[in-house]
Amino acid sequence: MKADTTIQWEQKGKPPVNLRFFLKLFWTTFTLSMFTFGGGFVIISLMRKKMVVELGWINDEEMLDFVTIAQSSPGPIAVNGSLMVGYHLAGVAGALVATLGTVLPPMIILTLVSLGYKAVADNHIIAAAFSGMRAVVAAIVLQVSWALFKPLTHARKALPLLLFGVSFLALFVFKVNIMVVMISVILFSVVHSLVVIRGEEGR
Repeated sequence: MKADTTIQWEQKGKPPVNLRFFLKLFWTTFTLSMFTFGGGFVIISLMRKKMVVELGWINDEEMLDFVTIAQSSPGPIAVNGSLMVGYHLAGVAGALVATLGTVLPPMIILTLVSLGYKAVADNHIIAAAFSGMRAVVAAIVLQVSWALFKPLTHARKALPLLLFGVSFLALFVFKVNIMVVMISVILFSVVHSLVVIRGEEGR
């Protein structure tokens, strides 16, 4: 039954672009941003659950591509990710609507928080609440990491898994700068793709 449900949301595809869609896109990104605590990767997890699993607007492979581009581009990953999804669904207008929906909640909340921050900065209850939220955020990040990694194992291809292992060692063991790793993997992938294409054309 679960497999049938998965096939169903994967086949939905892009929704019709109209006023109702733009309102739904704005409200979706607005509510996701409103209830996201702990950084960009948390909203990526919630975005996947909403736009991939529930709405079926994009699939896991597209989501992984958008996260990759958002992570390797300047700016917050939450805004970049929303922009990519919005542009994919409805071009420039979709990108603007999704970005606006993502940016507004933190702008409103931080404006209000900054007004009363001094009054609660030393409050032990507030400090305890944020301490508990950090543990939840760590669990959410692990969950979305596994959800994005799982398609690589299902593909049964050695190269993506090898790149994952090399990148992991470079980042967490040898402490290589993340941009160096990203650029190296991109260059390798481009060269590898060109070699494969030329090999297929030569047959």
